[in-house]
Amino acid sequence: MKIHPIALLRGVALAEAVSFLGLLGIAMPLKYWANLPEAVRVVGMVHGLLFVVFCGALLRAMIVAKLSVVRAAVVFGASFVPLVPFWWDARLRVWEAEGRGGTGG
Repeated sequence: MKIHPIALLRGVALAEAVSFLGLLGIAMPLKYWANLPEAVRVVGMVHGLLFVVFCGALLRAMIVAKLSVVRAAVVFGASFVPLVPFWWDARLRVWEAEGRGGTGG
């Protein structure tokens, strides 16, 4: 069974958002308050990898699901602001339904 490109994008975007929050909310305080720079190295590497995968999923959604450049730019920009990807997930769900032929709301 193939995963719809926007469904894949949603999953990767949420994983990337969680890793971003972990980096900012857990690893950075550990680095500066507990003198554990290893936390940022590990969580930062995971976050960086997920960001690259996110960019690939976004490109795939643009090509396969014909996600517009404007929509892709909004999703990309949202990935730089903590918590915004969770809010945008509802909109991505609507875009996914549109791409599947659903009403989308």
